[in-house]
Amino acid sequence: MGLLVVFAIAAFVGLQSLSENKQDWHVTSDGLLDYPPSVPEYQLKHIETSNNSTLYEVKFTSRDMQIAGLLRIPQIKQEDKEKPDKGIPGIVLLPGATVTKEREQGVAKYLCGLGFAIITLDQRNLGATDMQGDLQMFLNGIEPTEHKMVHDALAAAEVLRSQTEIDPNRILYVGESNGGRFAIIACALDPKASGAIAISTSGYGIDAAIASGMLKDPNTIRFYKSIDPETYLSKIPPRKLVMFHSINDPVIPYEYANSTYEKALQPKSFYTVKCHMHGLCTDMDASLEKELTNMVK
Repeated sequence: MGLLVVFAIAAFVGLQSLSENKQDWHVTSDGLLDYPPSVPEYQLKHIETSNNSTLYEVKFTSRDMQIAGLLRIPQIKQEDKEKPDKGIPGIVLLPGATVTKEREQGVAKYLCGLGFAIITLDQRNLGATDMQGDLQMFLNGIEPTEHKMVHDALAAAEVLRSQTEIDPNRILYVGESNGGRFAIIACALDPKASGAIAISTSGYGIDAAIASGMLKDPNTIRFYKSIDPETYLSKIPPRKLVMFHSINDPVIPYEYANSTYEKALQPKSFYTVKCHMHGLCTDMDASLEKELTNMVK
């Protein structure tokens, strides 16, 4: 089950060993991405306030560029104002490939209506990935874009934690499609996170490609493992991983998602629905609301 890796394998098998990397990021021998903890500089600009939320434009620094996002904070209910021990829970919402932060606002408004502060990113390349280009960068000792996208999600979580209304200990990563892959990796690397919810996504099946002999070069293997969410599944517990997938998903086959879920450790939950679409659908709503509530208790 190679998914997208086969094309990159053909182009880059046989490249020489990775040069010495002296930057403040690295990938371990087991293929785990590692970034030092950091709190980004950021700016907020008020856009609008409605009856139930306030929307801000947010810009923050992450690695080599400024990332744009939308921060939606629900209005605090009077009964919650009387509970000073808890702030609002937060979600880093990561859209799928080609989906802008504006297009993701339907999901953001829905989650905000459940009482969560939501930061939604315009991901680099709008969430699309160039695995061949990133592999070449990695083998040349250059930080790949996909690694930077993980850092962007980690930085967004720190922006949430910096808001006085938000409980820094109740932050979740939620992603759709490609965003679900980054949500799993970011949660694994963020020990302060409360868990991850991955919608309509799966791993890349890199271990199967290694076992079959399709991947042999150690540094090539190390790169592919570093971008495969399945590499990070063991780092999520004791936090929970929740996955949602439709048996009729037209983009990522259900079997791929189920295979990734089976590799995950407890605590975990997998919800199967029958909607004919890729991404969040109303068939997921009831279970999603239940899991969100339980994950930030």
